[in-house]
Amino acid sequence: LRDFHPMRFGARLWVCPGGACAPDPGAVTVSLDPGLAFGTGTHPSTALCLEWLDGADLAGRALMDYGCGSGIPAIAAAKLGAAPVWAVDHDPQALQATEVNAARNGVSARVRVCAPADLEPAGPARGAVRVLVANILAGPLQALAGRFADHLAPGGTVVLAGILAEQAHGVMRAYEHWFTMEHRQNCEEWALLVGCRREE
Repeated sequence: LRDFHPMRFGARLWVCPGGACAPDPGAVTVSLDPGLAFGTGTHPSTALCLEWLDGADLAGRALMDYGCGSGIPAIAAAKLGAAPVWAVDHDPQALQATEVNAARNGVSARVRVCAPADLEPAGPARGAVRVLVANILAGPLQALAGRFADHLAPGGTVVLAGILAEQAHGVMRAYEHWFTMEHRQNCEEWALLVGCRREE
C-alpha cells in the first residue's frame, strides 16, 4: 500500500489514507485504514462505484454495500447522506476493517455491519433498500440477483461492479427478470451496470 495516496472520485469525494488530508477543503473525505480487506479505491471497479455514488442523490436513502471489503462504498455513502447503510460481507476480517473505518470516519451510528446470514428474510432490510451497491465477481453477482431484488424497494437502484466488460451481458441477463438494466460505463476492462427495480 505504499502507493496509497489521496484520490478523488467524481466532483467532491476523496479517499485518503489515515492521517492524510484531501487537497480540496470542501471535499467529502473517507479516511481509510485498509487493513487486510480488499478495497483502497485504487481498483477500477471500486473507482466506478465511488464515482457513481458521488453523482447520486443519497440523502436519507437506505443503502446496502454487499461485499463491503474495507467499507469504502458504505462509508462514502454514509458521508454523502445515505441512512441507514448496511455493510455486508462474509469475511470477518472485512467486517472488522469496516467497523474500524466507520468509526474513524464518524459514521458508526449509520453503518450497520453484518454477515449475509444476519440479513433475515423478514428483517429490516427486506424491501427497504433504495440503493444496493455490489462490487464482487460476476458469478456471485449472477447468483445473488433474486436476493438483491428482495432487498430493494420498487424503483430502487442496483449498482454492480467487479465485472469484466466481456461478462456484462451475462450479468445483465441474470437481473432482467427484476430490473431494467443499463451498461453504464467502463474503466479499463471493468464494467459498471446500473438497474432500476421493477414494480411488482
